[in-house]
Amino acid sequence: MALVRSLTHISAPVDRVWTVVTDWPSHSRWIPLTEVTIDPDSPVRSGLGTRFTGTTALGPAGFDDPMTVTVWQPPADGVPGRCRVVKRGRWLIGWAEIEVRPDGSGSRLSWVEDVRLRWLPRATDRAVALAGRLVFDRTLRSIAAELAR
Repeated sequence: MALVRSLTHISAPVDRVWTVVTDWPSHSRWIPLTEVTIDPDSPVRSGLGTRFTGTTALGPAGFDDPMTVTVWQPPADGVPGRCRVVKRGRWLIGWAEIEVRPDGSGSRLSWVEDVRLRWLPRATDRAVALAGRLVFDRTLRSIAAELAR
């Protein structure tokens, strides 16, 4: 699996960052070429058990990345917020974990993802991790910029 870690400071309170970053459809604004939707059969729209899909496409070529929220701990009383999603698709497997914690006058947003493209050999993990890091660093910068407005 390719482990990707991205981290940024956001000049917004923890509760606001948590609310924005766990609004799954809003990820469509930040992740290139991707549309995120809550699955119609999801038992909840937000929280533990939520099922959603990121559809990444360039023209007619694309794939779905279905995910399920398996850990849901909203921030409370100085305790960081943390959620984990498990990728359950035909193309991508693995997990992603998002954490939001107090950081000075704002928040620290951490995104860690361990992902594998099923059809690529393990020898490509380093390249996949580098590409993932570029995408997630850009994503976190976009989230931070949006919250700074």
